[in-house]
Amino acid sequence: MGQKKTPGLVKREGIWHVDKVIGGRRICKSTGSDYLEEAETYLARLREEIRQAEVYGVRPNRTFQQAAAKYVLENQHKRSIASDIGRLKQLMPWIGSCPLARLHRGTLESWVEQRRKDGVSVGTINHGLKVVRRIMNLAASEWMDGHGLTWIQTAPRFRLLPDLNKRQPYPLSWEEQAKLFKLLPEHLEAMALFTVNTGCRDSEVCHLRWEWEVVVPSMKTSVFIIPGTQVKNTDERLVILNSVARSVISAQRGKHPQYVFVYRGKPIQHMLNNGWRQARETVGLAQVRVHDLKHTFGRRLRAAGVSFEDRQDLLGHRSARITTHYSAAELSRLIEAAETVCERNGNKPELVVLRRLNIA
Repeated sequence: MGQKKTPGLVKREGIWHVDKVIGGRRICKSTGSDYLEEAETYLARLREEIRQAEVYGVRPNRTFQQAAAKYVLENQHKRSIASDIGRLKQLMPWIGSCPLARLHRGTLESWVEQRRKDGVSVGTINHGLKVVRRIMNLAASEWMDGHGLTWIQTAPRFRLLPDLNKRQPYPLSWEEQAKLFKLLPEHLEAMALFTVNTGCRDSEVCHLRWEWEVVVPSMKTSVFIIPGTQVKNTDERLVILNSVARSVISAQRGKHPQYVFVYRGKPIQHMLNNGWRQARETVGLAQVRVHDLKHTFGRRLRAAGVSFEDRQDLLGHRSARITTHYSAAELSRLIEAAETVCERNGNKPELVVLRRLNIA
């Protein structure tokens, strides 16, 4: 036990800590100093900040480092948290000690310029800016202190850099799909056919489990509900099966007790493997990624006149709706919408894919 030298200050393991009731709340925090005079100054400043907040509504000064620590602590469930931490570590020397209220896009200009000089891509720089923007938005909207005040009054705008080299989506035409799928190994062809008819992501298809299947007897069909822990936006993902997707699922039954899609008895980690690369090179579609199957599904839904809200639900995009709670009528409408992209039909609008010509 440390010995108390000054009311409200306790020394533990050589460092002075605040342990005092201020404004009706008990405050326990480290001063970060082993000198009594510095600790007393810290305590006096803390008391004044609390008084200013209570009497005048003045927000205490908080640094970006404090906000980043709170963000990391609250987002341990995020699948991308490790990447966010890496970006934050890179940012800390530049803005870690900067007060939140004084942080804006201009503050980051020197960091952006240095990253450019280091040869970092625009996309990577923008990812760092997005993390800062997310933290600042939380500080202005959701993070409240004991006085009922948000950490900052308003969040500044963080303009991203124009990324001229960003790869554009490449939705497949029906002819391109037929040529590509024909050359895929049997297990990859099944996965690709399922993906282009459900709009699932690569990871969602590779890790799809039988335990997530939900039978809907009244409609003589089933759906899959993927847990939020397996979905990029962390929301549960409803996967609607049209007739093609159902036929793929039927063909997979009995191959593995846990995973829907397997190869030689084992789950597949990524669809973008040598089999995919070889097939796309052979048919002259080297630019096509697995994710373009999701884009193809979305574009075909739009071409078929499916509403924006239904496209959101079918593609698993985040929305204000509770996307795994549907009435029979709503579920029936989504199944009907998914059915419009099963195959070309003279009564349905054909997806016209415009390609930019390379002119020498």
